[in-house]
This record gives sequence, structure tokens and C-alpha cells, in this order.
Amino acid sequence: MNDNETTVSEIKEAVRDFDKKRNWEKKVLNTAISISLEASELLEIFQWCDQSGAEKAARGEKREHFLEELADVMIYCIELANVCDVDIASAIEDKMRKNALKYPEKQ
Repeated sequence: MNDNETTVSEIKEAVRDFDKKRNWEKKVLNTAISISLEASELLEIFQWCDQSGAEKAARGEKREHFLEELADVMIYCIELANVCDVDIASAIEDKMRKNALKYPEKQ
């Protein structure tokens, strides 16, 4: 990783600091609902696209909206991890290991 990259722990801390400065009290259910709503908006972007159309939309005219909604989903996921005191980096690594077993590389 080069010096310009941001780590998961830095993002987690930034989200925690952002909420703290605004005195936002996060509830697990509210945060989970927010994830669901933002993910629904992401789905709406591609709802009527076929696979190649969705890829074009993500790279082209809908890219800005796509990135915005994706970032919202990620922020709320990090908030949820913070609220539940979960090490999200370890959770992601564990899930990737499980997925690697479930979906082995093609030879």
C-alpha cells in the first residue's frame, strides 16, 4: 500500500469522529435501515439494465450517482460496525476467506 491510500481503520475513525462531532446517537436498527435504503437506491440505478448496460451506466452517465450511493452504503456499514464495536477489516478478511472456499478460482 502506498502512502496516499487510506486504511479501513482511518475511515472507521473518520466516520466515528464525524458522528461524534454532531452528537449523533446511532441506533443499530436505524443504521441497518439506512443501509437497506441506500442499497435500494443503488439497485434502482441498474434496475432496467441488462448486465452490460449496468456496467456501462456505472462507468458512464450514471457513474456519479452510482459512486455517491455506493459511498453512502459503505459509510452506513462502517457506522454499523462502529456502533456494534466490530472490527470490520477482520470481518471482511474472514468473509473473503469463506468466499474463496465457496467460489474457487477457475483453472
